Amino acid sequence: MTAKNIDKSTEEKIITAARKVFTEKGYAATRTRDIAEVAGINLALLNYYFRSKEKLFDLIMMENLHQFMAVVKEIVNDQNTSLDKKLESIAANYIDLLTEQPNLPLFILTEMRHHPQKLVMNMDVKKTLQGSALMKQLAIAAKEGKGVAQHPLHLIMNLMGMIIFPFIASPILLAIGDINDNEFKQLMLERKKLIPIWIKAILKTS
Repeated sequence: MTAKNIDKSTEEKIITAARKVFTEKGYAATRTRDIAEVAGINLALLNYYFRSKEKLFDLIMMENLHQFMAVVKEIVNDQNTSLDKKLESIAANYIDLLTEQPNLPLFILTEMRHHPQKLVMNMDVKKTLQGSALMKQLAIAAKEGKGVAQHPLHLIMNLMGMIIFPFIASPILLAIGDINDNEFKQLMLERKKLIPIWIKAILKTS
């Protein structure tokens, strides 16, 4: 094995460990020593690759933001799909992502409270949505009487709230419903079909 391969392997171990620890603990509660222990390396070696906790955190946060936003970017700008299809795709893709990474939304929301301007800028939500095919379709639907002329933020809040909240509140929901993780996942799979139905009903409600 070459020195270059060893370096790359060590770097990947650190990034994988950092991803796990930051997502579970958040930035403030994480120590570089915690990451080094999970990675199975000494602290000096971690500091050699990443000079500060902040730089390592920025890397993980940008990776998570990219993953979170990648779901919606392609969908909302697709000129060839209907508004209904876009709503269905957003719900289905986000539920798939969060089923695989249930801690992701709470991690992003928690850190956003501490670094709101930086994270909003990096998420690039405004640029993604403004002038998108989705926004144009909403405007056309309202003009043609097929949807209520309401602020687009209502759609975003309703859609993302219906998708994300159950994952954030899952410990409480599991206890209230007396269900296990597999049953919760089944409920989330059902929401792939239910959420678009609910959103379409909201858009048409006067």
